[in-house]
Amino acid sequence: MDIKEKLQQKLGKEIAGASDKEIYYSLLEIVQEMAGEKERGGGKKKLYYISAEFLIGKLLSNNMINLGLYDEVRDLLAENGKDICEIEEAEPEPSLGNGGLGRLAACFLDSAATLGLNGDGIGLNYHLGLFKQEFENRCQKEVPNPWMEEKSWLIRTEVTYPVTFKGMTLNSRMYDIEVTGYNNITNKLHLFDVETVNEGIVGDGITFDKEDIAKNLTLFLYPDDSDEDGRLLRIYQQYFMVSNGARLILDECTARGSNLYDLPDYAVIQINDTHPTMVIPELIRLLTKRGMEMDDAIDVVSRTCAYTNHTILAEALEKWPVEYFKRVVPQLVPIIEVLDDKVRRKYADEKVYIIDAADTVHMAHIDIHYGFSVNGVASLHSEILKKNELNHFYKIYPEKFNNKTNGITFRRWLLHCNPLLTGLLDDVLGTEYHLDSSKLEQLMNFKEDKAVLERLLKIKRENKKELCQYLKEMQGVELNPDSIFDIQAKRLHEYKRQQMNALYVIHKYLEIKAGRVPDIPVTVIFGAKAAPAYVIAKDIIHLILCLQEVINQDPEVNPYLQVVMVENYNVTMAEKLIPACDISEQISLASKEASGTGNMKFMLNGAVTLGTEDGANVEIHRLAGDDNIFIFGASSDEVIRHYENKDYVSRDFYNRDEDIREAVDFITSDKMLAVGDKESLNRLKQELLNKDWFMSLLDFETYAKTKEKALKVYENREGWAKKMLVNIAKSGYFSSDRTIEEYNRDIWKL
Repeated sequence: MDIKEKLQQKLGKEIAGASDKEIYYSLLEIVQEMAGEKERGGGKKKLYYISAEFLIGKLLSNNMINLGLYDEVRDLLAENGKDICEIEEAEPEPSLGNGGLGRLAACFLDSAATLGLNGDGIGLNYHLGLFKQEFENRCQKEVPNPWMEEKSWLIRTEVTYPVTFKGMTLNSRMYDIEVTGYNNITNKLHLFDVETVNEGIVGDGITFDKEDIAKNLTLFLYPDDSDEDGRLLRIYQQYFMVSNGARLILDECTARGSNLYDLPDYAVIQINDTHPTMVIPELIRLLTKRGMEMDDAIDVVSRTCAYTNHTILAEALEKWPVEYFKRVVPQLVPIIEVLDDKVRRKYADEKVYIIDAADTVHMAHIDIHYGFSVNGVASLHSEILKKNELNHFYKIYPEKFNNKTNGITFRRWLLHCNPLLTGLLDDVLGTEYHLDSSKLEQLMNFKEDKAVLERLLKIKRENKKELCQYLKEMQGVELNPDSIFDIQAKRLHEYKRQQMNALYVIHKYLEIKAGRVPDIPVTVIFGAKAAPAYVIAKDIIHLILCLQEVINQDPEVNPYLQVVMVENYNVTMAEKLIPACDISEQISLASKEASGTGNMKFMLNGAVTLGTEDGANVEIHRLAGDDNIFIFGASSDEVIRHYENKDYVSRDFYNRDEDIREAVDFITSDKMLAVGDKESLNRLKQELLNKDWFMSLLDFETYAKTKEKALKVYENREGWAKKMLVNIAKSGYFSSDRTIEEYNRDIWKL
């Protein structure tokens, strides 16, 4: 039966007479059925990728591309007066992730299936996600983000487990989402839920009773942990995830023939950041319950688990008081104590103990001692881990440490989100690069081809026009597609330095007010959510929204400079922003961004990076070359020295640099206070003057100069098109297919 017949059969009517939602539901069913019929990952050994988040984005088009259906369905719909883009709008985006960590996990599952590797994801089925961001009085407001509908990508299974906490047992239920590979097998994302969860307990915004675990356990991703109940809830969630995952793994492996002593021959567990760390003591507990000696269980688990570190920020490496484990999962405490005791017997350095002098459990220490691999996610990051942050461990286990530079799936971040650029690449390169991204390198043969360069510029302008249309519809914002689109879209965190970009915006505003107008207008676009309890991050959002108001209302300035912060930045919004970007802002303080993956997506879509030598920017710089990137700022070594010497004083920069002083003072100027909240703006200003932990003022001067240089270089359109072309051609290295091949070669050995 062809796709037209299938679709009409599902609809029970002519395609032309069906609503977008009806077509979406029918296509969802067809795609699920086709994915379910695809070959599954086979073989003795299987990967289990455990992660607190999977930011999978909308799935319909991505799955249709992977199943080879997309073009046929798009054309069929068009013949019947329907637009596939509008069908996509009918699909809610699953609220299962937040930032790069979760998006990476989604790309990795896609690549594993594309490469035909036997590997499933394990996580939690959050009903309301992180939150939906709304702007109210120029502030971030958090509201629930429900996404589950009667028909969704979730497939209810009969797999259930009783999960025991102190004084309570909850029964889980496993839901599956099909993970389609590109012209290859289908794997699964297993999401565990509890059927007693009740979305009705959510009150104003995203507040809820954090103590009613049976009703709240899978409501939200990263519930606010600024109070003790929130921190305990995180432990409930994490244990629920790994307890279910561990039993699923043991059940599947024994069904495939494992006697459990040979578990490492049947399973490899990749622990994505520290959230799933409890899988280690939980597996040991389950194996001893099944009759294994403790030492044997520890040995087996230590050869099964591998750990990915995603951060250099010490505060992001989870630490929990032993007392919390006693209150939530007392059954794990004796095992964690045994693991700590074994470390203490071997090593005198208390910096490597699992339980420290303050009776706090260091989760990453469990992963490093009792896993067989520790990897960073970019070359610089992995070196900093070895030399600085995890040096005590590197000295003990040099053989465990390795680097796996992150990647992105080109099917979503090029084929799906940028069909115009895909069309150009298909025309000049053929389609082999869809599967083998190294073939993009052949684009270098067209660096002097005026027709290709012209077409690149035309495509960028079309994508900018499309973004303008989208933002007008979604937010009522009108932008100039003939301006330079300078975009910073990522989580809001001080180390990513949206505040430094905002100071530049003020500087530019004051320059224009003084009569120094740019030859080409500039549009600065931000997209970011701040964690609900992260006060300074929310102050930065408030600053940006106030600037948007002040600048966009100023007729002297707004023809030359516009600022917009997109609301509720998510995968769907990223798919609109990234193809339209001219200058990609990757301005984290050197040594603080583990990798970044947005930088790779922007590069692939022909944006030119303005960035520090941080994370994967280092590799982007190496690949693109000095002429095709704008690098500024202190090096990671300089920054690390400043922290060690405690010699950075932000006020010194404020006192001696007039541009900095004017920009910082403008935060609490009459113009800003007329539209903003005095307390919030003043708090942010004081933070910059008295702390500035991530050194925005240190790098501000070189940042402003380098940005001005980039804006000037943009004026030479052919020269800029060549930079775009080189970035696209050199981006092939950043495919998650390459990353997954390396994980498999060096760690998983499937």
